Amino acid sequence: MSAYQKEYQLAQTAPEVFWKQQADKIAWFKFPQTILSQDEQGIDRWFADGELNTAYLALDHHVEQGRGDQTALIYDSPVTGQKARYTYRVLRDQVAKTAGMLADLGVSKGDRVVIYMPMIPEAAMAMLACARLGAIHSVVFGGFAPNELAVRIEDAEPKVIMTASCGVEINKVLPYKPLVDQAIMDSRWKPDHVVVHQRKQCLADLNQERDKDWSALLRTATPHDCVPVLATDPLYILYTSGTTGKPKGVVRDNGGHAVAMNYSMSTIYDVEPGDVYWAASDVGWVVGHSYIVYAPLIYGCTTIMYEGKPVRTPDPGAFWRVCQEYGVKALFSAPTAFRAIKKEDPEGEHLKQYPMPSLKTIFMAGERLDPPTLEWVQSKTGRPVVDHWWQTETGWAIAGNPIGLENFAVKPGSATKPIPGYLVEVLNEVGEPQKASEQGYIAIRRPLPPGCLPTVWRNHDRFESGYLSQFPGYYISGDGGYIDEDGYLFVMGRIDDVINVAGHRLSTGEMEEVVGGHEAVAECAVIGIHDDLKGQLPLGLVVLKDGYVSEGGVIENELLQKVRQEIGAVACFKRALIVDRLPKTRSGKILRRVIRQIADGEQYVVPSTIDDPSSLQEIERVLE
Repeated sequence: MSAYQKEYQLAQTAPEVFWKQQADKIAWFKFPQTILSQDEQGIDRWFADGELNTAYLALDHHVEQGRGDQTALIYDSPVTGQKARYTYRVLRDQVAKTAGMLADLGVSKGDRVVIYMPMIPEAAMAMLACARLGAIHSVVFGGFAPNELAVRIEDAEPKVIMTASCGVEINKVLPYKPLVDQAIMDSRWKPDHVVVHQRKQCLADLNQERDKDWSALLRTATPHDCVPVLATDPLYILYTSGTTGKPKGVVRDNGGHAVAMNYSMSTIYDVEPGDVYWAASDVGWVVGHSYIVYAPLIYGCTTIMYEGKPVRTPDPGAFWRVCQEYGVKALFSAPTAFRAIKKEDPEGEHLKQYPMPSLKTIFMAGERLDPPTLEWVQSKTGRPVVDHWWQTETGWAIAGNPIGLENFAVKPGSATKPIPGYLVEVLNEVGEPQKASEQGYIAIRRPLPPGCLPTVWRNHDRFESGYLSQFPGYYISGDGGYIDEDGYLFVMGRIDDVINVAGHRLSTGEMEEVVGGHEAVAECAVIGIHDDLKGQLPLGLVVLKDGYVSEGGVIENELLQKVRQEIGAVACFKRALIVDRLPKTRSGKILRRVIRQIADGEQYVVPSTIDDPSSLQEIERVLE
């Protein structure tokens, strides 16, 4: 039996034994006696009576083990020209003072803090400072518009918002403070304080009574010790797009998360403590939580915070320059990033300047890795590419090539095999397992492994209805696909209406809500269509109310602006088309799947339930 088979089988047949072994590898304040139990809601919980602190694991523990002088965090910002390095000791001291600053503002265990920041070291410090206090952080991606921020403030009810004066893009500076002020004004919940880290590119006006200067507070703050928390206490809330348009607050606990993060670094990414690990993402997304901040630091690696893009900062050699300069061993980003590099440097000319001797493996996730991108990256870099599949909800990979255990042959289009701890099955509509290579619903048999969400913040019913109730005994991933004869998992895409734009999950339902709110719009459908660069892009099809005419594309442009203002540029909503009618079933459901097939140039079957077949010809005409 291979190393992978042994580990997978033990996790399947004796999960408590397996995960106790993994729990032994992190430093607990009180080691759990109960490995797996159920809470009052009947949800499986890991290490319920264990006590620990995530910031202690990520920082203090390494200092105490004599590794305080190792570099913990590298900051590289091509958009501002800044670079910095922080050792474990320096980062611990900064985080302890930041925690003291929050404590002085009244933040304590269980309180929420919203973090709305660009990719600067202070963002990671803010997250770790919350963890140090036992407070619950909720990071909101800096590209979101005030409306999106307001919804999250209202749901999380933070005592404090931590932000920066601005974000810096390739050719523009984006002031954050006006966006935060607008979001607070729009929200029914008002935080006690807004702490602003001033950046010289754009200083913010601290013109509200609640506003505080980050640096000034830090100067007078006293370092704060790590507060012990239960393994089941929340570490963070991270909002992910839901099909209803209202974001879901995915809750991550402390204990299971720490154990899973630590396990994943060796099993999936095949790195050692001291190696340089780079996840080229943003702390606003789950990849940034798991693999910029928590997993690399808990495991004892050096992590990189990169404030830049894969291209135009300054050129498509940007990623390769970082790998060369810092001796990166494992690089992880979304396929979109590599498609952007390929688009601007198809022959890989920039790559030739950077031999990258330390780089062993390139990892991709966040959206489907198309075979042409896989082949291009492998052929140009000469490095193996690992496609792995996971979700905000799980916090770490469900399936991948577990090269730390066993290196499987790659099958383009497949995320390879389930990771030990995940019992993945493909089910049909009535919950029966499908045969090999038959498509169906990808589901995970419960108990879910440590690190996965135990609930949705303040909405447990939504957790049950959205993930657990469709197939009793299973977690439903929301993705469809199949498992082939060799046990390889192929993920084919969402089975709901959440689309994947450049690795960011966005709700088309939410976009429809915004578009439908325009006074001229009678009804609309937003679908995700294939895009070579970003994976998917939203396309809006709009039926106008009688009496409205769009002259010179005025209404279409207003709709694009409306989505940009209310959701943000991250939505990439750049195309709205006016149609006479939308194809529907007789019961009134819009035939989104058929519209998507037409838009992507695929063959389609006219459904027998269609109300007016000529409506499909209308869509074909408009999309020509």
